[in-house]
This record gives sequence, C-alpha cells and structure tokens, in this order.
Amino acid sequence: MRGLPRNSSQPDDTVLGVDYTGDPAGPPVYLDAASAAPLHPVAREAMFAALADGWADPARLYAAGRRAQQLQEAATAVVAEIFRVRPDELSFWPSGAAAAQAAVLGGLAGRRRAGRVLVHSAIEHSAVLHAAGAGETTEVGVNRLGRLDLDAWATAVAAPGVALAALISASHEVGTVQPVAEAAASCAGSGVPLFVDAAQSAGRVPLPSGWSLLSASAHKWGGPPGVGLLVVRKGVRWISPTPQDDLYRPRPSGAADLPAIVAAAASLRAVTAEAQAEAVRLSALVEQIRDRVAATVPDVEIVGDPVDRLPHLVTFSCLYVDGEALLHALDRRGFAVSSGSSCTSSTLRPSHVLEAMGVLSHGNVRVSLHRGTTPAEVDRFLAVLPGLVAEIRKEAGF
Repeated sequence: MRGLPRNSSQPDDTVLGVDYTGDPAGPPVYLDAASAAPLHPVAREAMFAALADGWADPARLYAAGRRAQQLQEAATAVVAEIFRVRPDELSFWPSGAAAAQAAVLGGLAGRRRAGRVLVHSAIEHSAVLHAAGAGETTEVGVNRLGRLDLDAWATAVAAPGVALAALISASHEVGTVQPVAEAAASCAGSGVPLFVDAAQSAGRVPLPSGWSLLSASAHKWGGPPGVGLLVVRKGVRWISPTPQDDLYRPRPSGAADLPAIVAAAASLRAVTAEAQAEAVRLSALVEQIRDRVAATVPDVEIVGDPVDRLPHLVTFSCLYVDGEALLHALDRRGFAVSSGSSCTSSTLRPSHVLEAMGVLSHGNVRVSLHRGTTPAEVDRFLAVLPGLVAEIRKEAGF
C-alpha cells in the first residue's frame, strides 16, 4: 500500500494509498441506501466550509471558539425545526447506534423507580436489542407483513414494572411502517415513555407523533457517517449510562465532530425539501421492482407491507438460493445490494426480523434506492437478476 498522497499539481487517485477510481468498465450500481445513502452534494459543501471555519472548540470564548459555537447552534436549530422539537432537547452522538443505545440505557436508568422492564418489538435494530439485553425485557411480535401486534403491545406496556418501551418507526430490513401513534397512545395510557428509532424514516417520510425519545442517523439520509441524533423530550427523566459531568443532560463524552454535524444538518434540510417528490419517484421504482421480480423469478416471496412501507426499500426472498451467493453474484455484475438472511461469522443465524415475521429467509435481497438511482439502473438490475438466480439454483442442484 502506498503512503499518504503527496502535494502535487497532478490529481492523486488514491486515499491512504487505496485506489478509488472504480471499475474501468463503469461505476457499480449502488442499491443499498438503507445501510448508507451516498453523501448529498450539500453535505459535502457544508463539511468543507465547516472544516475551514468550525474546527475550534465551541466551548472556548475566543473568536474561533465563538464561531464554532455559532455553527453548532445553527446546526442544532435546523435539525430541531425539522424534527419539531426544542433545540435543548436535541443532542448529537457519534453514530445512530450510539444514540439509540443511549436512549435505551439512559431511559431505563432514569426510570428505575418505576421498574426495570423494557418492552420492545421483535424487529428492533440489533443496537437496541443489545442495549435491551442488559436488563429485563418483554418482546412483542409482529404479523407476516412485519407490522406490530398492537393488542399484545398494549398488554405488555400496561404490565407492572415497565420502565420504557422501544419501537422502530419503520423496519430497516423490509420497510414496513409501524403504527407508532397507536403504540404511543397505549404507552401514554400506561405512563410509559416511548423511544422511537427513526433511522430509516428521518429525512424521507414525516416523523411519527407521540414519542418521548427518538434517535436518527445522518448517513441514512445522505449526511456524513459518524453523526447520530438523540432527542429527549422535556419532562422525560434520563440518566447518562456513562460517567460524565452532567448525568442528566444527554450528550456524549468527548469532542463533537462539528464539521460533520454541520454537514448532517445541511443535508437534512436539503433532503427534507426533496422528500415528497423523491418519495413519489422512488415508490414508483420500488413498485416496478416488486412487480417484475414476482413475474420473472420463480419461487420468490416479496416481503413486507405492500402499502404501508417506506418509499425507497423493497425486500424479497428466493427459495433454493443462498443469500450470500446471490449477493456476491450481483456484486460481480456491478450491483451493490444487501441481505438480511446471510449468516455472519459472529451470529451464524439468519435475520431476526425475517424470523419474527415468519417469512422465507433464504436468498434474501434488500434493495434500497436513493436520490441518485435512475430508472435505467433499476432496469439493468431487473434484467440481470432472474438469470443469476437460475444459475445459482442450477449449481445447487435445483
């Protein structure tokens, strides 16, 4: 590996010695925005500007520090306005996962007198489930479309000893939008705060109502990685799960990445302005994928709610197909997608979301679109997919 690029009048096509010029045959088609959306142009511009003007410690009183503080306050105000919360209810964290875990652990710590039980859906993100594993939990199931069982939820949150409830706003694996407002009403009736993980919906669809704590992740909407958002409503008791000066004020330890925060706020404002038009455009492309895959790939199941879903995400499972093999085959043809059913070296088990839904998990593919996705790219994907599935089945003896 070569070293850092040297100063030169000629462009260097490496970063830290890694070639990033791409495949000479053409750039790949990126269809995994649910993992990380490509950086919005506004985010790039804002980050470069903030790197030049917002590098100082915003807690300091000299001119550079005051300028950094102004940028931090401006970014906070932008996000707070879009989320319709107070600026002092919002804090920035090193990632969406860190923000979600801080919401769960801090929310439980703040409600120890009420109880120790966390009620959560069976399809929460793994970051939430890992945090939940530190204490007592009650899991509430979903139906085959991935929608929460509201009756079971109402019973669970009304039980003695419940300190907090957690419900993802929309499934990160199949796109089903959850009935957050109805779940929040049950929580309010039982005096239980509700935490909502809005990582997949923030910046794409209107945020639900009724929650007490909420987290989001900037790189899901086209902001930079390394920026999570946590909102804790006034009146909700929260105690930091980590040692710090102020245990009751939600904030992470250490210095914030202010240029990234500024870029996250700028990109959120940009994608929110585009959201309605993009939802219409991407929904049409997703509908095309749903129809064409069902028509051209035998023994396939399109999973998730066909109506109450995120506009940019579709998931399907192919019988007699190994999901990892299909992902590698698509990657060789230039298509970047993800799978919820591929076993990993750490868990050696399929997706807990698909298991909870009771749907087919073999040969699972999640396709998630972004503002740069074109109809031609979707057509190329749909033209290649049936043949690859057939080849893998043939090699497996089916």
